[in-house]
Amino acid sequence: MVKKTLVLGVSSNPDRYSNMAVRRLASNEFEVIAIGLKHGKINEINIENKLIEFKDVHTVTLYLNQKRQKEYYSYIISLKPKRVIFNPGTENSEFYKLLEKESIGYMEACTLVLLSTNQY
Repeated sequence: MVKKTLVLGVSSNPDRYSNMAVRRLASNEFEVIAIGLKHGKINEINIENKLIEFKDVHTVTLYLNQKRQKEYYSYIISLKPKRVIFNPGTENSEFYKLLEKESIGYMEACTLVLLSTNQY
């Protein structure tokens, strides 16, 4: 099963973890969607700077701090993902409660570690 993944908070800077996650997901043949502040590209993947109503999103992996996440709560919930991954530095107990109300799973984990240990 292909786990279509939205990476939220993407940077076009190849040294940023969000950028590395997009590249690693793509190289592992996951369908990747990327949203960041600025439109750009990571290899063949477009970085969108608008909130698009994507269909069949399995996973949302966050690279936004707790404060920046607030404006995306409704958007993420509207996508009805199976899970949201809170990468290190993105932990957010307020958002966990909202996800629980909507029966959306979440985990505190590093996307890069999950991929490198075949646990994604």
